[in-house]
Amino acid sequence: MRLFLFVAVCLVLLVADLRFRYLDVMRNALSVITYPLQMAAATPADVVRNAARYFGTLIDVQLENAELRRHQLGAGERLLRFEQLEQENTRLRELLQMSQRVGVKSIAAEILYNAPDPFARKVILDRGAQQGVEAGLAVVDAQGVIGQVSRVHPIQSEVTLLTDREQAIPVSVVRNGVRGVLYGNGRGTLEMRHALADVDLQPGDQLVTSGLDGVFVPGLPVATVLSVDRDADAFARIECAPLAAIERSVHVLVIGRAAYPPPPPETGEGR
Repeated sequence: MRLFLFVAVCLVLLVADLRFRYLDVMRNALSVITYPLQMAAATPADVVRNAARYFGTLIDVQLENAELRRHQLGAGERLLRFEQLEQENTRLRELLQMSQRVGVKSIAAEILYNAPDPFARKVILDRGAQQGVEAGLAVVDAQGVIGQVSRVHPIQSEVTLLTDREQAIPVSVVRNGVRGVLYGNGRGTLEMRHALADVDLQPGDQLVTSGLDGVFVPGLPVATVLSVDRDADAFARIECAPLAAIERSVHVLVIGRAAYPPPPPETGEGR
């Protein structure tokens, strides 16, 4: 009977609720009251789900950043190689123009390394006797003379740079034709020695090879005058800067002779 009574009451309440909707207020109140409990029950699952999403996104971002860095490094490396090739092509074109201006046979060469001598300024070329290099020939880059071949091997050769203390080169002034001899001082610059104090030279004058030694082709750019000190003694102290990139050149030309110089005259004892 109690079961029948309870079932009947429930049916009556359900029918009355469906007809008159009087329990909506109670349901709304219960939903408001139980909302914090629902949120508290759902929080652990939300935390786990959000943490998994966060760390998954973080890993994806890190992988994407690593990939972007690799692409950026690769692009930077390619750009550097491109710039290096562009500079090398520019230097080679300038060297070709120098070869055409000289008008004599020349041999393209590359500087391999500096000679292992701390007291001399010498470099080693990748061309030697087998390629036609001879001792005494001038070596130039795109801007001017850098030195002279001092020793020849079968496939390599040694070049003494203009700035070496033992190197000298006859020159003339473009402006007025005054002749002189430039010597290296071992410090990266050149000196014109044995010039009288009243010599017609001034800072900025351009010096080229005179060709009087029969080795250097005349007219090759050599140096520019930096300073002229006329107060030292009877001779002026003239300091010059080389026009060529002596310490930085990589690609060079070995300039042949336009003609071999005549033999020196015989002395009285040899007649």
